[in-house]
Amino acid sequence: MLSSWATCWVKRELGGRLFMCIMFFFCSYFVIRVYLYPPPCVVHRALNGGVVVSKMKVILQEVAEQRAHQLLEQVDASSFPDKWGPEKVLYTYDSKTGVRGVLVIDNTARGPGKGGMRIAPDVTARLVFSLARTMTWKCALADLPFGGAKAGIRADPFKIDRIAQVQAFARAVAPCVPSEWICAPDMNVGEKEIEAFVKEVGDLRAATGKPVDLGGIPHETGTTGFGVGVAIEAMLNCVKGEMPLPKSLQDISVAIQGFGNVGSELAKFLHAKGARIVAICDYWSGIYDEKGIDVAKVARFAYAMNESQSVGNYKDARKIPRDNISDVDCDIFVPAAMSNVITMETASRLKAKAVVEAANNPTTSEAEKYLHKKGVLVLPDILVNAGGVIGSYAEYRGKSVDEAFGLIDSKIRKNTELVLDQSLQAGTIPRLVALDIAMERVAEAMAETRTNTEWR
Repeated sequence: MLSSWATCWVKRELGGRLFMCIMFFFCSYFVIRVYLYPPPCVVHRALNGGVVVSKMKVILQEVAEQRAHQLLEQVDASSFPDKWGPEKVLYTYDSKTGVRGVLVIDNTARGPGKGGMRIAPDVTARLVFSLARTMTWKCALADLPFGGAKAGIRADPFKIDRIAQVQAFARAVAPCVPSEWICAPDMNVGEKEIEAFVKEVGDLRAATGKPVDLGGIPHETGTTGFGVGVAIEAMLNCVKGEMPLPKSLQDISVAIQGFGNVGSELAKFLHAKGARIVAICDYWSGIYDEKGIDVAKVARFAYAMNESQSVGNYKDARKIPRDNISDVDCDIFVPAAMSNVITMETASRLKAKAVVEAANNPTTSEAEKYLHKKGVLVLPDILVNAGGVIGSYAEYRGKSVDEAFGLIDSKIRKNTELVLDQSLQAGTIPRLVALDIAMERVAEAMAETRTNTEWR
């Protein structure tokens, strides 16, 4: 019995060592033959310096591309479609710049897809699809001849060359622009990036939000923030006596999450109307002052690109952690930055009487239902932040800045009153009313498109 055990042990040990020896030989041969001394068939010399590109580097590049796609997809895009869309999901990867991006064209029944391009580390196909769908409803609710689309570049905007990344992405999506998608600014993308985008595509119609010298109405003029302010003003007029909110802007206290293009311009609008801005935060930190923050002084900390420029460096207010802004006691809380920031966890801590969604998709559906039962009014993004796309439409039609602001005021004021009147009468969530209006308009356009196709 001992002899049998010893024999098995010897075979096992020798077999294991033999296997290791064979693997070592093949690995050594691979490194020496393929990487250090690649054969002529896998050697290519570039024109500008004769750089040797080995098979190993090609393999590594393929792995990088595969990983990029995995990170972007997260889920199978084929699980997205419903009767509304999306019509197209385009993944992009540029090996020279490392740009990883996604474009979702959701629905073009009412016109070319309209939606911004963002740069953020959390970009996924699922996120971009949800934002594209929001644009479909937003454009329909504003009664604009646009469909819905959205694009995103997955990167940390503070650690990259934004212009180079945008140019690479523009080259990849150029065949879709502007016939299927008209680009616009979004998170971490401003007029400089949009200028680079249209010049790379070679068509000024490729985007709105362009610099003035290119015939544009930059979003930095404050179109979206202005529209949010108009929505708040109209909301207060609509809910008088219906909700425990002050009757005028002069009596409200507001906390604003995000101090970039939208948040900073909204703060200026509300401050000029007499509202009290009690809290502001950006990517790094926040500030709080129960008596009200001096917006004129804190404005120099808007559009911060790093922590040294953050609003947290403002000395005339108490510094607070960024994520604590949802705990601030105020009349109106305005999420004006990221998506999905109001969850069940944050909603339970929220002390505001109303949430006005300046950001895209900032509230989860579960949190919105919870807040509605709690008596907190949530004014939806597809209504509130349409100032940007309405301004884009004005630019698209060649209108002036003054005409753009006039159009934003009239459309958002009218739609806010329409949605809130029906919502208060039915006792339902304002978003559901807004969606019903938008869906009906898109459905009519889709039916008309089908009819025209059948007649051809």
